[in-house]
Parts: sequence; structure tokens; C-alpha cells
Amino acid sequence: MDKTEAIAAFAALSQSARLDAFRLLVQAGDEGMLAGDIARAVDVRQNTMSTNLSVLLRAGLIANHRQGRTVRYVADMEGLKGLLGFLLQDCCGGQVEQCAPLIDSLTNGCDAQSVNTQKTYNVLFLCHANSARSLMAEAILQREGKGRFRAFSAGSSPAPHANPNTLALLARNNFDVGAFKPKSWDVFSSKDAPKMDFVITVCDKAAGEPCPTWPGQPVTAHWGVHDPAAFEGNEAHTAVIFNKTYAQLRSRISGFANLPIDSLDQLALKRQMDAIGGITADLDD
Repeated sequence: MDKTEAIAAFAALSQSARLDAFRLLVQAGDEGMLAGDIARAVDVRQNTMSTNLSVLLRAGLIANHRQGRTVRYVADMEGLKGLLGFLLQDCCGGQVEQCAPLIDSLTNGCDAQSVNTQKTYNVLFLCHANSARSLMAEAILQREGKGRFRAFSAGSSPAPHANPNTLALLARNNFDVGAFKPKSWDVFSSKDAPKMDFVITVCDKAAGEPCPTWPGQPVTAHWGVHDPAAFEGNEAHTAVIFNKTYAQLRSRISGFANLPIDSLDQLALKRQMDAIGGITADLDD
């Protein structure tokens, strides 16, 4: 990488959302991420993130590739190594042995793994229609997880559209509502689907239905929450019910996001997940 290219790379990384997005993609490794998932994790609107991703692409820091009708973004590790090489060229006054440990720690393994070796966990939230509770849970974890989790949601019988009260609630909480659409849980059972580490049902109906076979061996849990879409009342009372559902899910997800996952075996993790399902967050009327 020459000086002009390095200046372009640093300019691309000088904006907060772009820097956060690039770090997320480095962490994600070869699997990469969708633009909508990046936008939710960084907490910016999807059209704004698309613009920022274009800047990173032009700077040679990320790449993209199409999978069917979607586009996934990945960190360009060669571009990162080029930037590191430019910074460390002729380092230590020509006495390379002095800075060799630094070079090794920064560059070793870049072809095989992410520079940040902390594991990112995929979590799938399920309900019957995927129009309210599971969409809320996906949104909350994508934000609360701060790059440590990638959240998804689906339904056994997905509705044609997200519940409008769900979208109104998410918009009030500064989410990009265009990123949330009901989808079938079959999408996540195919061989090309992201491998899930956790699968969580948030409605009793979905929990009682025969689930697909998920790739890998995800830890499963049931966090049953009353369906706010089933409530019949005026607009103000309906908004209260949706807010309570959101608060209950956020309370549970906050507990989940703070679990010491790396230090727990599957049995202990399952117990913790089941215990989280009992958190109510004082939602009585």
C-alpha cells in the first residue's frame, strides 16, 4: 500500500460508524455480514450504512459478494495487512528485531482468522408469525450485543408483513424499521444458512410446533411472552402493551448478553438460559 492509498484508508476509518462497521466485519471473519445487520449493530439507518460501506469498499478495506438475492460484506484482510505494512515499514530505525513481536502479533493468522479472536454468536428468535415478539428480540439483541452477537428471527407461519405496532415501537426506539420483515424458519435450516449457536422461542405456539433440524447443535431455550398483537383495545392501551412486551424481552436479553458464555459448558448454559426465561421485569398491570 502506498501513501495515497493509506491516506484514503485512514480517511475512510475516521468516521465513527465506518470504524465500528469495519471492526465488526473484521470480527465476523469469512462469513461476513449483511448491510442491515451491520446497520442495526452500529445503530444507524440502513441507507446511511450503505453509503458508509461504499466508502470502505472504495478504500479497499472491505469486499462484498452476492449470495442469491442478498449481498454480504467481509473485511478485506489483504487491505488491512497492507495498511499495517505501510505503518510498520522500516520500523524501529531499521532494527527489525526490536519490533518483530509487534508485527507478529498484528499480522499472524490474518489469512485464517479474524484479528479479533472473540467469538461472535448467532442467535435465532422464533415465534409463530415473526411479526412482533421475535422481531423485537432480534432488534434488541443486535443492539445490546454490541458486536458479540448476530441476531436473527423467523416464524413457523410468517405473516405477510410486520405488525404495524411493532414497527412503530421500533421506530420510537431509533431502529431502522426497513430491516425487519417476517420470514420462514425454513430459511435457517438450509445448508447455506448461518450456523446458529442459540435458538430461542418467544411464543408458546412456536415452542409446541415441530421445528426444523438446525445445522450444528445450538443451545435451545423457551422464553414465552404473551402476544401483544392479540390484544384488543384502543391505540394508547395497545402501545402500552407493546412497550411492556419490549421491556420484558429487553430485560431477558440483557441478562443473556451478559452471560459468561465462553466459560460455561452446554448443560450449565442451558440452565442459565432456562432461568432467564423466568424474568418478568415487573410487567403486571
